[in-house]
Amino acid sequence: MADVNQSKAHLIFTYGTLKRGFPNHTLMESLIHRNDAVFLGPYVTCISYPLVVGPHGIPFLINLPGSGNRVTGELYSVSARGLYPVDDLEGTSLGHYERLPVKLIPCESTNSDAGGVIQVEAEAYYAHRSFGEGLWERKGKEGLSAYTEKEASGYVRREDRPKDRSFRDEVHFFVSAARN
Repeated sequence: MADVNQSKAHLIFTYGTLKRGFPNHTLMESLIHRNDAVFLGPYVTCISYPLVVGPHGIPFLINLPGSGNRVTGELYSVSARGLYPVDDLEGTSLGHYERLPVKLIPCESTNSDAGGVIQVEAEAYYAHRSFGEGLWERKGKEGLSAYTEKEASGYVRREDRPKDRSFRDEVHFFVSAARN
């Protein structure tokens, strides 16, 4: 008998390293290959959010609706089974990111004046609330509308980062460095 939870799909908005052509997209490719994810297309947030790049070139969407820019990314349908490795990569159990709701529209809808655009309710990985606003302030409240190849060129893979500090310590050090 199939587990009902395993059949429930989650709509996941990716805006950074999980997008096609970016450093962690291999995870999404693996999920697609296992039939645990489906690429649905390019989407944009309905309202503005801060998107900043923190330590090691890591992108962070910050849960401060109305600040920043409308953010473009990609939407995936991910099975419950496929959600586990994405949550693991994003460090949700470690307080790195929080998976929270976001409203989106397809990118092609922003280029048309046709009425009746349908909003999609999905989830995105936001910077953990313990440091998200600090990142926004550290970046001078200047955000991006998209994480591009330019920002990704500064990305440092997890295995290549210093081992003497935790991820959260790195972020807190990054945030506090501006205050000193």
